[in-house]
Formats: sequence, structure tokens, C-alpha cells
Amino acid sequence: MNTLKIRSAIFLSLYIISISVIQSAEPAAPVPAKATRTSNRGPESVELKFKLPPPPVLSPEAALKTFKVQKGFKIELVAFEPMIESPVAMSWDDQGRLYVVEMRGYMNDVNAKGEDQPIGRIKRLEDTNGDGIMDKATVFVDKLLMPRSVTTLGDGALVAEPPNLTFYHDTDGDGVADKNEVVAGSFGSAGGQPEHMANSMTWCMDNWIWGAGYGQRLRYSKGKFISDATRSGGQWGLTQDDWGRRYFNYNSDFLRTDLLPPSIYARNPNLTDRTALNYQVMKDQATWPSVPTPGVNRGYTDKQLRADGTLAVATATCGASIYRGGLFGKDYEGNAFIPEPAGNLVKRLILSETGGVVTAKNAASGAEFLTSTDERFRPVNTYNGPDGALYIVDMARGIIQHKFFLTHYLIANIESRGLEQPVNLGRIYRIVPENTKTQSVKLPQEASAVVPFLSHENGHIRDTAQRVLVERADTTTFEAIKKLAQEAKSPQARAQALWTLEGLNALTPELLTTLLHDGHEKVRGTAARLSNFILVPELLKMIEDSNAEVRVQLALQLSAQNTAEAQQAVFALLKKGGSPLLNEAIVSGLRGRELEFIQALLKEPAGDKDTSVASGLLQMLAGCVMNERRGVRVSQLLELAANQTLESPRQIALLNGMAGTPLDKAAKAQPRKMLYLEAQPGTLVALTNTIKSASSKKLLATIDKALAWPDKPGVPPPPVIVPLTVEQQALADKGKIIYAGLCAACHQPTGAGLDGLAPPLLDSDWVLGTAEHPIKIILHGMSGPVVVAGRTWQLEMPPLPQFTDADIAGVLTYLRREWEHNASPVSPDDVAKVRAANKTRTKAWTADELKKPAVKK
Repeated sequence: MNTLKIRSAIFLSLYIISISVIQSAEPAAPVPAKATRTSNRGPESVELKFKLPPPPVLSPEAALKTFKVQKGFKIELVAFEPMIESPVAMSWDDQGRLYVVEMRGYMNDVNAKGEDQPIGRIKRLEDTNGDGIMDKATVFVDKLLMPRSVTTLGDGALVAEPPNLTFYHDTDGDGVADKNEVVAGSFGSAGGQPEHMANSMTWCMDNWIWGAGYGQRLRYSKGKFISDATRSGGQWGLTQDDWGRRYFNYNSDFLRTDLLPPSIYARNPNLTDRTALNYQVMKDQATWPSVPTPGVNRGYTDKQLRADGTLAVATATCGASIYRGGLFGKDYEGNAFIPEPAGNLVKRLILSETGGVVTAKNAASGAEFLTSTDERFRPVNTYNGPDGALYIVDMARGIIQHKFFLTHYLIANIESRGLEQPVNLGRIYRIVPENTKTQSVKLPQEASAVVPFLSHENGHIRDTAQRVLVERADTTTFEAIKKLAQEAKSPQARAQALWTLEGLNALTPELLTTLLHDGHEKVRGTAARLSNFILVPELLKMIEDSNAEVRVQLALQLSAQNTAEAQQAVFALLKKGGSPLLNEAIVSGLRGRELEFIQALLKEPAGDKDTSVASGLLQMLAGCVMNERRGVRVSQLLELAANQTLESPRQIALLNGMAGTPLDKAAKAQPRKMLYLEAQPGTLVALTNTIKSASSKKLLATIDKALAWPDKPGVPPPPVIVPLTVEQQALADKGKIIYAGLCAACHQPTGAGLDGLAPPLLDSDWVLGTAEHPIKIILHGMSGPVVVAGRTWQLEMPPLPQFTDADIAGVLTYLRREWEHNASPVSPDDVAKVRAANKTRTKAWTADELKKPAVKK
């Protein structure tokens, strides 16, 4: 610990100055207080509920004494100021060197002073003497404006500095980047709102580099990048488990995941039931800090703080990790460790899986894995390390909320308790079992010597070995990797070897055939996912597989094959059931064939338990036919419904699907966009005259409202869509690019929104009504409850002041003409007028202020 003691002495001068500042601060206000700014959120007149003294600024050694960690573990310092300042993210290279993002421009005071200055850095840290403490720091890249992510790659690192993703190379190995190339220019926006922009670029097991909240994924091999549009959830942080499933979270939501790959939904845009995406793994959002935590943004509400002043529910959670280090013991493998910086804690969740569905529970009731009494302990990210330890990135400061979301309550708390300074601290900790000596693993330079590391017990090492092998693409390693895929003792290693071969484009039908019959279900599922049409005969042999998740993978593959044999196999998989993911797996592969699949299903005998109805598949398929919006096929679907036994389960399922009834009974039905037919369907009239029950008549009435035909009473003629001019189309094209890079991560490429975060834009009156409303929202943000498509959202839409008039006009013109929208375009002059009329406004809009949205035009 000599290194720690020497460097703590360096900290002493900063520590003494900070303490003197804190000791001179006024005591916490016991009476109503008001923030000094008027542009903030929440009630302007606030009362600080808890009369706590200003927290002292602690040295790194003193901070260690404030921790309470679960029995059997210890926490150690790895790096701290002045070696690092304001760390927010990090990435290990294959030699055990640590690249750290320093977001030094973030919230240097309540007005975000310095946020527009390029003072951010990427540092490379090294432990040269093997004592576990970083003792050498090199500035890899500096003069960055609010950098957000670093990902080690090849001879350098991929760095996110909005709006660019830049690959920085260190060609001479001195730790300083000397060459760079911009890989993508759509990674958020320069000067944009930092709490809601893409981050955490991570090389995942599928050989794609994914980011949280980023609408693209990248693939890197042989020195080249390719990109692919996708949907990626999360607000800050990204991690994966041993099988490549990605996990993420949002400030008030501990853990979510995509149970199925987003790419499968791109196969069928008619499928709007996408329950496997952004799936909430943890329902309970309760937190249990060890001390009162009054300095939270909505501390003035009854629900945010308990009577004792501790944080009741998550409000700033981020940076989750799935532990895969192999050091903690079997009970901890696959657990989620999640920071909550507002609560000064790290939570541990135990995950379990059934039929491909992951759920979580707290590891302990009323307690957390790690807590601190230091109010400046701000864990914002966690990582697995090359030594098997769990690493924690501590931003170490008083203010973590960005100025756009600061409430009057929180500012009053910050100012009265001296939390604004200092801002130049930063620590990285690691957690290890007691009485354990760790050793960081470095990968060898020879590619053939890297292959055995694919079977290392530490998942981080396996991931790094995979990345290095795919980067180098050395053909001499292929046979050794194939052998490992078949013979490795652990199923994790066999699956990792399969994905490595996929990244090397070296998979063979023979190898996949062998592993389709592996003894472990996760390996069989991986092999099924990586199979193509050549292996359909082998996949057909597997429909009796005992594992439900494997059967879901089979359904994903076989539903896309338009053959009688594949269709019968899918019917068999449906009858076997076992997973709620099965329906979406099947329908995702049926684009344009949903009606024909319904016809085939209806020919199957219903039996005692009609799985086509009980599973919800028939209803989902009928909904897809309606979403396809082809009048002839909708009329055919009505005929099929009319030909079923009157008010039988099958007929009711078809009508529910056509009416848009949600499969989730807790969800609210959304009205369908009107579809114009050539003539009134006679079958609709016949059904209306024969159906007797009130519930069925209600379904028919809902379907009737969604359909129009010539001379139907009360229905206007189809809207006349005025084509965009060349100039307007150019604006819309620019808006499409901006939307994909900045907006789609939350509102989604389809405009369908994201549960728990962003309301839908599709068919929204807030988008399609008077253009003044969305212009105001983009310029100044929107806060508080807002009703969108019949559902109330508690919205915190950040302002986007960096957008030009042309940017805003382009985005809105795109939104008002995309997804069959036909609203009028928006011009830069329209935006300029609204901007000028509200130039003195500093607060976010509320729905009440904007009034009810105007009728679509």
C-alpha cells in the first residue's frame, strides 16, 4: 500500500482546501428555501426536509472507511485523483491496461459552467508493479468535448465524442493516439443533452459493437467497419451475460433486456407486439441506502424519500454489469450488479431464466451489496475485470443531475450543503473476496496462443480473446477454435467458440450439425440461431427438443422457411409451447404470409385445447393482417372470420386481432388508422346481423370504425396528399438522418416509442396537429404528465437548443410524412417565428400550457 500512501499525500492539499470551504458553509436550511435560478423544474418554493450538516470531502483512504460491503468481500482502491478526474466509463485492452473516460466538463456548477469547453480526456492507466493499484497514467486523447464512451480495439480505442465515433490508433505503442479516423457521425449531437444520448459502445458476443441508446451497431474486422441500423435500449451502460444477451437500464428502472434479438423484428414490420424487447427484468425498484440521501432531484415528493430520509426507489440507476468473473463463486455468477449513485450504493440482483424469460430478485431483503455513508460516492458504471474482480467507476462529486433536469429542491439542497464543489475528484474501486489475491490476465501476442483463452473461467477474458481473434482473422487458428467448440468442458466456452467462428466467417454446416445436438441447451440454441437454410433438414429433426428456449430458436428459423414441412414443424412447436416468446418468434418470420398461415391454422383440428387460440397466436396474426393495410387481404380475413362457428373461440380471436385488442389484458387498446376499401365488405354486414353477444358486437363496431369505403356515412374521402417540393424533401431527408442518430433510440425507428421512457410518435396528435406544439417541445423541452394515445406518460423531454431552425423543420417534416402520416411540412421560417416568440422562455413546457393538441391537418 506504499503507492496509495504516497499518492494520498498528493491529495492532501485539495482535501484541506475542500474541508475549509465546507466548514465555512451555512448549515442546512430548516425553513423554506428557493433556488437562485428560475428556469428549473418542480415547485419553486421548497423546504429542505432533513437538517443534515454539509458532508465533508473525503480523501481516498477516508472514503474507503465509509463502505459497507456484503460479508465475505472487501473493497479496494485501484485509481484516484489526481491520476483521474470525473471518470464515467472505462475499457480494458488485451494487456490489462485500462482506458478511462474523463468527462471533466460535466456540471462544474449548477449552471453547467465549462460544458462547452473541450476539456474531456481518455487516459490509459497501467499497473506496472503488479500490486493492483494503477501507478502510470498517459493521456491517450485530450481536448474532447463531453466524451461518453471508450472501447479498446485493435491498436487503439473507439472513442465517442458526439456527434462522432472516432477510432484512435496508437501506432507506436506509447499510449498516446497518433492517428484517427471518424467511423460514424451520428452518435448524438455536439453540445446535446448528456443524460439522453448514446453511450457505452461494447463489443458483444454476436461480434457487433452495440451502444446504449444508439440506433446503429458496428462490426469491425480486418481493419474495416460496417454499420447496421438497429434498436438498442438503455440510458447509461451496457453489459452482457455468458450467452450474449445484452442488459441495460434507465434512471428509474434497474434492469431490462431484449429477450429476443431486435433484428428478428425487422423481418416483419407488421408485428407490433414486441414484448420481448426492452423487457423489464426487475419489477421492484426499492433501494436501501445506509444513510439519509436528501440530495435527490425529487426529494420534495412523498414517494422519493422515506421518512428517515433514505432513497426509497431508484432515480439515477445506471451502468449495470452481469458478473462473469469466476472469482466470487458459483452463487454470484450471472448476478447483476447495478449502481445507484443518488443512493450511494451498488445493488446485487439474482437472475433466473425459464423458457427464455429472465427475471430478477434482490439478493437480500432490505439491504444492498455495497453502500457508503459518503454522499460524494457516485458509482456510475461497473465492469468485470481481467482479474475476476468487479470494478466500480466513481465520479466522486456532489452534483450528478444535469442542469436541464435540476429541480428547485435539488439546487437548494446543493447550495445549502456545499455539494457544488469539488469537481476534480474521481475513483475506481474493485471488489474481491476476502483473503483473495488476484492476478490480471494478459493475452499472448501469438494468435494461436490466444485460442485457449476462449475457455477461461473469466467471461471478460473469453470476450477479449474472441475480440482479438476476430480482429486478427488469422486463418491458422480456425481448426483449433472448431476443436474447442466441440470439446471444451464448459458450455460457455463452446458457445463462445461458435460465435468466434461466426465473426471469422468460418462456421461450417458440419460443425453446426454436431453442436445442434450438444448436451447443453444453450449451445444447441446458439447453434440453431447461427444456422441457415442449408441446415433446415437438421432443424426439422429437433422439434421435440426438451428445452423451450431451443424450440424458440427453431421457431425463429423455421417460420421464415416457406415450405409445407417447415409449416408443419412450426405447428408442432406451437402445440408443445413452453415459452411466451414463441408467438413473436413465429410471426416475425411470416411477413406477407400471415393470412395464409391463418388459413392453414384454421384447417388444423382445434382439439381439447386449441393452442392457436390459447397461445394468442391467431389473434396476433389477425392483427398483422390489419397492420399490413392491404384492403383485399383484410376483406379475405373478414371472410375467414365469418366462416368460423358463430362466436367460437377462433372467431372471437380473429375479431379481437382485427379490432386491435391487446394480448396483454393490462394494456390499453389503441385505435387503428382508417383503411379505405373499394367497397363495403358484405361479410362485415353479415357478421353484424348474426352475432348476438354485446362483447362481440363491440368488437365488430371497433372494426367497422377502422374501415371506410365510398359513400360510407360520416366518413370523409381519403386525404389528398400534397407531394413535398424538392426543398421540402431535402429537409425531410436531413431530418430522417437526425432522427435516426438522436431520436430513434428512445422513440424507436418505427415511432412506436419505448415503454417507461418515450411515448409513441406514430399517429400522435402532438406530432400531427399544429406544428407549433412540437416546435416548442424541441426548443424548450416538456415536463410532467402528458396523454399520448390514451396513455398518461410522466415525461421529461430535454430541450434541444443546439438544433438550428432547419434541423427542427427537417425532423418535424420527416415525422409528419413518415409511417403513412400526411400532415403538412414545416419550414425553417415556421420554427424561427416560434423561437422568436418564446426567446425569453427558460422553462420546459407542460401539457397544460400547450393545451389540448389541435386536430390533425
